[in-house]
Amino acid sequence: MSSGYVVPSVYRQAVTIAESDVQLVNANEKIRNCLKTLNLKPKAARRFKVTTDSRHNKPVAPNILGQRFSPPAANVSWAADITYIRTDEGWLYLATVIDLYSRKIIGWSMGTRLLTKLVTDALTMALQQRRPPQGVIHHSDRGSQYCSDAYQALLSKYGFVCSMSGKGNCYDNAVMESFYHTLKVELVYGQRYRTRSEAQISAFDYIEIFYNRQRLHSSLDYQPRRLLSGRLKLGVHFFEVRSVIDRFTFIRQKNGGQRHLPLSSIFIDYLLGII
Repeated sequence: MSSGYVVPSVYRQAVTIAESDVQLVNANEKIRNCLKTLNLKPKAARRFKVTTDSRHNKPVAPNILGQRFSPPAANVSWAADITYIRTDEGWLYLATVIDLYSRKIIGWSMGTRLLTKLVTDALTMALQQRRPPQGVIHHSDRGSQYCSDAYQALLSKYGFVCSMSGKGNCYDNAVMESFYHTLKVELVYGQRYRTRSEAQISAFDYIEIFYNRQRLHSSLDYQPRRLLSGRLKLGVHFFEVRSVIDRFTFIRQKNGGQRHLPLSSIFIDYLLGII
C-alpha cells in the first residue's frame, strides 16, 4: 500500500481510539518516523497484465458516466471490471462490480478463463444483493465480455443504462482501476499462491471481510465504508452473499484427501475459525 494511505489511515484510527478532547500534535510526522524506525515500508506497485480485449465488432456504448465517480446515493452508478491473480496453477481471473457511492464491492466472480460467464456471474450477484431500480448507470471498459450479447441482454433486462470507457482510457473507469491496484498491493504482491483455490479463498477474505467491512477509504474521508443498512450483522452478511457464492467450488485438503466444497461452506468454516 502507498504511504499516502498508510499515514492518514493510521492517524484516523488513532483519533478514533483517543478521547475526543485529546489533540494529536504532529501525528502524521510521528507516524512517519515510527514507520521509519521500525523499517516498515509500503508495498510497491507492479506492472499489470492486460485483460481488456476490445478487438471485436460488437456495439460499444457511449461514456454516459463521464468520470462522475461520486453519485449522491447508492444504486445510482455502478462500475465493473476484470483483473487477474497469478498462481502456480495458472491465472485466476476476478470480475467485480462496485457501487460508486459506497465504494463497496457488491458483486464478484472468479474463474480460470476470461469468459462472458465470469462477468455475468458478478453482475448476477450484485443484482441479488441490491435489487436496484431501473436506470442505474453501469460503467465498464469496452472489452468483449461486457459487449457480449449475453451481458448486454442482462443489462437490458434489468433496465441499466450502459456506459463504457473511451478506447484505451483507463481514467474513465478509475475507481475500479484503483480497487484492483489496492487489492494487488495490499494482498497479492509478496504472496505465492500454489493453487487457484488458495488464491480464491484469499481474495474472498480480502473483499468480504476486510475491504467491504474494515478498510478505511480516502474517498470516504478515511472512514469505514458506508453501509446502507447501518451496522452490519453477521447473519445479514452471510445471507447477503450466500445466494451467489454457492456456485463457486473450492478444493480443500481434508483428512488426507481432496474434497469439493461450495464456497458458503468455506465461509462457515472461516467464521468458526477452522480456516
